[in-house]
Amino acid sequence: MVDRVLVVGGGVGGMTAAISLARRGVAVTLIDADPQWRVYGAGISVTGISLRAFDDLGILDEVRERGFVGAGIRLRSVSGHVIMESPVPENPLPIQSGGGILRPVLHDILSRAVRAAGVEVRLGIKAEALHDDGDGVDVAFSDGSSGRFDVVAAAEGIFSDTRRMLFPEAPAPRFTGQGCWRILAPRPAHLDRTELYVGGAVKLGINPVSRDEIYVFVLEHVPDNPWFAPEDQLPRLDALLAPFGGDIPAIRASLGAASQVNYRPLEWLLLPSPWYKGRIVLIGDSAHATTPHMASGAGIAVEDGLVLGEELTSGTSVDEALARFMARRFERARIVVENSVRIGEIEMAAGDQVPATTIMGETMHQLQQPY
Repeated sequence: MVDRVLVVGGGVGGMTAAISLARRGVAVTLIDADPQWRVYGAGISVTGISLRAFDDLGILDEVRERGFVGAGIRLRSVSGHVIMESPVPENPLPIQSGGGILRPVLHDILSRAVRAAGVEVRLGIKAEALHDDGDGVDVAFSDGSSGRFDVVAAAEGIFSDTRRMLFPEAPAPRFTGQGCWRILAPRPAHLDRTELYVGGAVKLGINPVSRDEIYVFVLEHVPDNPWFAPEDQLPRLDALLAPFGGDIPAIRASLGAASQVNYRPLEWLLLPSPWYKGRIVLIGDSAHATTPHMASGAGIAVEDGLVLGEELTSGTSVDEALARFMARRFERARIVVENSVRIGEIEMAAGDQVPATTIMGETMHQLQQPY
């Protein structure tokens, strides 16, 4: 019987696991190393699997209200000419939809749900030592306190300290050769879906994230993994956007000193199965950090949290529950991570993009199956 669970990390996966477990009657403590529980980044694109998971978590209506949910995709040439628009089904289900939301907004929605579920939230502390004796896990915290839990679920992200403690032999995150630029801009009134500009030297996409804002991303091949000084980032992004037509000239004109450019090199990690040892389990980016090519990282993390809550409260032993968790999660995470990386490799090779489109379509079809 699982009565007490510690969730390490207050990101998307950690908060979802905490909500899922607490709603099933488990006493949950969630810790996060940041005293302000901040979130970094601009916006995120979400696919149907993310929206289905948000629906199962009970937050889809709020995501619709505060973010953007639509259907279909539009492809444009570098000049802005429309190449293709996918048909939009009538009254699409969440799994048939897509959209975007600001990261701080999603964090606010989830964090309020965490507190509403009765989760104990402790900020500004870390789990410095974990001792699993087979019947429970004794945890020593960085503030000098300690606690005992039936299970510890770590969701600290790609550079997880718990992963290093639990699996010291695990490979480090790997750089893909691409960097991702992100920025927010005013939303053109006519923009009703995700748009991708194809055929250029970089991959460019725009996605609504609210009634008034769009999220712009640019994927650039940067094989030497350079560092860009903050004062150089906006000019660099402006130069990358310069060749594009359509709405891009107006977006460029809206950028200025107050614009917050987010850049990060794309790295990935896929921990071999199992992601647990004894009563300590890794979820989300701690176990399977992906690149944004499938726009499914958030959805996979939310699924992790939902499934962990289901399995740990199923009435079986912890070992059986975690084994079933792995049986349900590993293959889904693997195809997202590996196929995202493969799409990036095709993009960097600047060759025929048909294989990338095929991989995307086949993967999304697989992910539409129940999790």
